[in-house]
Amino acid sequence: RLSCIRNNVWLACCGVVSAGLAVLSSFGLMLFCGVPFVVTVANAPFLILGVGVDDMFIMIASWEQSSRKKEKSNVQSLLAETYAEAALSVTITTLTDVLAFFIGTWTAFPSVRSFCLYTGTAFVFCYVYTLTFFGAVLVLNHKREQGNRHWLTCLPVAVGNDQTENSCLYNACCIGSCSRQSSQLEGEHPMSIFFKKYYGPFLTNKWIKLLMVLLYGAYLGGSVYGCTQIREGIDLRNLANDDSYVIPYYDDDDKYFSTYGPRIMVVITERVDYWNEMVRHGIESCAQNLE
Repeated sequence: RLSCIRNNVWLACCGVVSAGLAVLSSFGLMLFCGVPFVVTVANAPFLILGVGVDDMFIMIASWEQSSRKKEKSNVQSLLAETYAEAALSVTITTLTDVLAFFIGTWTAFPSVRSFCLYTGTAFVFCYVYTLTFFGAVLVLNHKREQGNRHWLTCLPVAVGNDQTENSCLYNACCIGSCSRQSSQLEGEHPMSIFFKKYYGPFLTNKWIKLLMVLLYGAYLGGSVYGCTQIREGIDLRNLANDDSYVIPYYDDDDKYFSTYGPRIMVVITERVDYWNEMVRHGIESCAQNLE
């Protein structure tokens, strides 16, 4: 929003901080428990940030709807209404994410197991911080709006007839509205109006619903066909940069040596006295017999 009072910049920043706290808590707990930290775990914060911001938007949207329905209610009832609307959705998404990653801990690959442990635990902390830390931030932001305070400085914003001589830019940045009215009179967000009045009725049209069913059927059929075409394995070329020397190496290896099958390596697991001539002859004789 352009309003200097209804603007929720700090609220959004606190939502990101909530996700960051979840990452710090989970990483600290896992490291304290001795779970190995592998390179793939470094990707976990981006997943947690996506889920944390999604939960933040759900909480804010539920708070806005509750505040519009109960303009004269106290903070306790507003927060209770917000949790009643948002907590179920946040809980279900968190449970599915945590279940998916904790199932991944059954894998035989240690790196994948560590990644799933770190990320699944981070989802749990993200859920806890969303329902505790971010809920408190919502209340503080509501009190700031009720006090008609600026979003950046939190100083009271004066709204009255004595501002008529100021420019529109000054009134928008320092008062909250070019019309010199209290920004708390702002109505429903335009995006909410679009989905409620235009997008929703458009989707509920019977022909659009039929089209959606057909499109989903085509998508489902293509997905099933794609699953039948999946082949196990990995091309090592895809793990290197496009300009890496590894790519022409594997190209030449396939071109000149693929007909000979896999390489056979002999590993000597015991201590060997290579300075002893008889031992060296024995190793050479063993190699010749293998050949």
